Amino acid sequence: MAHSYLNDAFFSRLETLALNLRADLTGFFGGKHLVRTYGQTVEFADYREYMLGDDIRRIDWNLYSRFEKFFLKLFTDERQMHTQIFLDCSASMGKMNPEKGAYAVAVAAALGFLSVHNMDKVSFKLLKENRIDDPFGTIVGKQPFFRAIGALEKIEFAESTDISAAVTSCTDTGSKDGLSVIVSDFFTEDWKKAVDYLCYKQRQVLLVQVLTPEEIDPSYDGRVNLIDSESNDLLDDRNMRLRITRSMQLAYEEALKDMKEELKTFCSSRGAAFFSVRTDRPIEKTLFGELLQTGIMA
Repeated sequence: MAHSYLNDAFFSRLETLALNLRADLTGFFGGKHLVRTYGQTVEFADYREYMLGDDIRRIDWNLYSRFEKFFLKLFTDERQMHTQIFLDCSASMGKMNPEKGAYAVAVAAALGFLSVHNMDKVSFKLLKENRIDDPFGTIVGKQPFFRAIGALEKIEFAESTDISAAVTSCTDTGSKDGLSVIVSDFFTEDWKKAVDYLCYKQRQVLLVQVLTPEEIDPSYDGRVNLIDSESNDLLDDRNMRLRITRSMQLAYEEALKDMKEELKTFCSSRGAAFFSVRTDRPIEKTLFGELLQTGIMA
């Protein structure tokens, strides 16, 4: 990948942020995320009356001396979450525009860094055709994270991807234990089942759409040859020669607007978050702007 956003300064700026995950997630012991259940931390949360079988070591004897009833001290519980980042590796994500691929990798790396920086686990799932490629496994700690990022910058974007088929084929998705992120341009109709599957697994879900300025506002005019980046056959029906008119440009703008609205509405109906970014916007403004607005980062 010729272009890269990843350097020491990039990750240093992220150290002031953290992932803001739902309190109803369960996760694993040993993390920093406060959850609704009570646990064994030193931070007091509440009292409740003693019940047969409770640990008598947690009885508050000062309250007993006042009320002559047994009350237990309850403490907050902190858990380690698992962040799974599904990165679309189809040709439209970077084959013809390496900067787009680099931008998508930077967003994925930023979310992954926030996870390991806050003692969470992270895994990068590469979506290729209708399957998952998991070259790094589950990552805990910054050293293995940076090794994975070095390899992630070298991935190739090629062929096409069936997002739903790939995501639903993942055998280690887990349940109610963290955040699942899909990074893609979503130039496909097969993403809804993926969202439903992750919501069924009771995971917090975030969709990040990455688009280039040319995809948002194409400036083509006159006769042009349109070649599908995910096709290896020049005779493919998706390739065509067209005369671009103003009416066609307006139709494209309307179709893109409808696609974004569908993504936003569908995600909202499932309790998932969605936002769209453009690659000519500084990556810091994306992370400290759009991501903060979704509530995923704090």
